Amino acid sequence: MSNILDYIKWRGDLSIRQSSFNGIDSLILSRFSYLPFESIMKNDETITIEELGKRFSNKSAETMNILWKFDTDLLPLLGPSKRFGEMYATDYANAFEPEIEKQFSAITVLMPDNLMYVAFRGTDDTMVGWKEDFNLSFKSHTSSQISSKNYLNAVAEKFPERNIIVGGHSKGGNLAIYSAAFCNQNVKNRIIRVFNNDGPGFCEDIIESDEYKSILNKIHTFIPESSVIGRLMNHKENYSVVKSTQKGIMQHDLYSWQVLGNSFVLSKVPSNKSDYIDKTITQWVNEFQPEEREQFIDVVYQILCKTNAKTISELKKNWFKNSKIVLRNYKNTDEKTKKIINEVFSGLVKSATGNALSK
Repeated sequence: MSNILDYIKWRGDLSIRQSSFNGIDSLILSRFSYLPFESIMKNDETITIEELGKRFSNKSAETMNILWKFDTDLLPLLGPSKRFGEMYATDYANAFEPEIEKQFSAITVLMPDNLMYVAFRGTDDTMVGWKEDFNLSFKSHTSSQISSKNYLNAVAEKFPERNIIVGGHSKGGNLAIYSAAFCNQNVKNRIIRVFNNDGPGFCEDIIESDEYKSILNKIHTFIPESSVIGRLMNHKENYSVVKSTQKGIMQHDLYSWQVLGNSFVLSKVPSNKSDYIDKTITQWVNEFQPEEREQFIDVVYQILCKTNAKTISELKKNWFKNSKIVLRNYKNTDEKTKKIINEVFSGLVKSATGNALSK
């Protein structure tokens, strides 16, 4: 079955003017935001995707921070294509600030017909990036969310004549919605669509806000059949379910999403497994106050940091050694901390067991 790489090969000879921008194009530009631009462009540079493709091809993959194996194929296909190669990439931003648990990156793509696509990168491989994701379970207006709003306001002011499409994958989808909801009103008026590709939701205060409700009819959310990430927290927007060649949580990999022509291959409903996980996590979140969730996430993160791993890959690569460090540090924590960990884990197991028995 075809994926976004096949779509580029098939539809790459037609410009946006010849065949209008669609959800697959958005998914491609969402993944485009993950590429290692720090290796191939300057922060203040405006450059065609065609030229970026040439620079990328002249670099060794080992010298660049490639987050996903198929990313090595994406830019070499985008660059020579008429559809994407003539677009301009600009205003690359990349901020990594461990002290405030922030991992933020974005890039803007200038398209024909006075359109621009503002793409927010999802979580990278860093421990800090994943910690910030977990912060969404108890915290509204995170550092990256605020940065996304400021970034959108800034690029909109820089290109005042352009209509705006905002999008992202994973945490990037969350940032796309947040930035569109909380940006300046004159910017919001120029937003045509907001694409959320399997991105988590929000705390209740955000989805009940007038800002969120004001863009609800512009949001297009896509999740895979066994979505986990895209069903976390609270959502109010409608969504479409995309078939995937992967299983379980690996369906979060957007290269596994199936496309046919210029449309996704859709399913009528999420899988039973996705419903089960969604119900389990929702019950678990509702059982504990935001302060309890924050305490739990902080202490687990602190224990994991004792391994000195900076990325999830490092943590997994030396898991035998790191698991010993984690277990030792858990045993050495005070009784109050142990109680927090045990209670929250027990709540999760209880929710999971109850949902399994009710099926």
